Amino acid sequence: MSTLAHTMMTAARSADSGLVGPGGLDRYPFAEAPGADRVGVPSWDAGDPELGRVGRRTAGSRGRGLHGQLVQQLGQMIVSGDLGADRPLVPEEIGQRFEVSRTVVRESLRVLEAKGLVSARPNVGTRVRPVSDWNLLDPDIIEWRAFGPQRDNQRRELGELRWTIEPLAARLAAGHGREEVQQRLVDMVEIMGHAMNQGDALTFSRADAEYHSLLIQLAGNRMLEHLSGIVSAALQVSGGPITGCDRPTEASLAHHARIVEALAAGDGAAAEAAMRQLLMVHPEVERVVPAPREH
Repeated sequence: MSTLAHTMMTAARSADSGLVGPGGLDRYPFAEAPGADRVGVPSWDAGDPELGRVGRRTAGSRGRGLHGQLVQQLGQMIVSGDLGADRPLVPEEIGQRFEVSRTVVRESLRVLEAKGLVSARPNVGTRVRPVSDWNLLDPDIIEWRAFGPQRDNQRRELGELRWTIEPLAARLAAGHGREEVQQRLVDMVEIMGHAMNQGDALTFSRADAEYHSLLIQLAGNRMLEHLSGIVSAALQVSGGPITGCDRPTEASLAHHARIVEALAAGDGAAAEAAMRQLLMVHPEVERVVPAPREH
């Protein structure tokens, strides 16, 4: 096993155990299963005295501090519909419910406002905005939707988005000979192979996410590159799209390797075709990939 593979697998295991590891790999503990540690939170109207403590426990696994935890909790409640559109959010009430300071509440609401989830106006206060105003491409909102009642729509929409973005990115990437990035793609395939052989799904998913992010960056299109975080979020949240990337298999690994080979050969058509094959590894993907239209 290469030094890089060993380091990445060790980092993934450290994150899974709750330890802080190096780099961006530890942004989220993605080993969570859907609903495994996520306690359902009732609407504030229920007056549950445990609400604040439940919120802390649920979001605390992220290690983001009180500010990040509150953003996580309120975001989940808005996306799930527990806090419906036009619902007023009173900072004093939020602070009391979640046992946090006014400063934490204020900073958290600013983050949610930047995501399009809430709006703050003078003499009106802060209110929940309708879904049409949300930044649905925000990685946090993607994750919150994946765990909420909209998970089926999120699953379909992410699959359609990836089907649109990644084959084009693979074709474009073949025309950019950045050797260091292509070598990194080779490394990611190696790591995925070692992880699959050891039954380490967490390391596989992290290497897979970096692989796809690097591929989009290699395409040389800044607008596509801006979407790389969305693809990573799609890969790393539970309940993501059903593709060859969300299950460690020999077939998906082989397609990843074929894409790298096509890039090294500068064959854009082959890279695009291999990416389409990768996204079609599982027959269930027919529910995700849009069927060609008749003209």
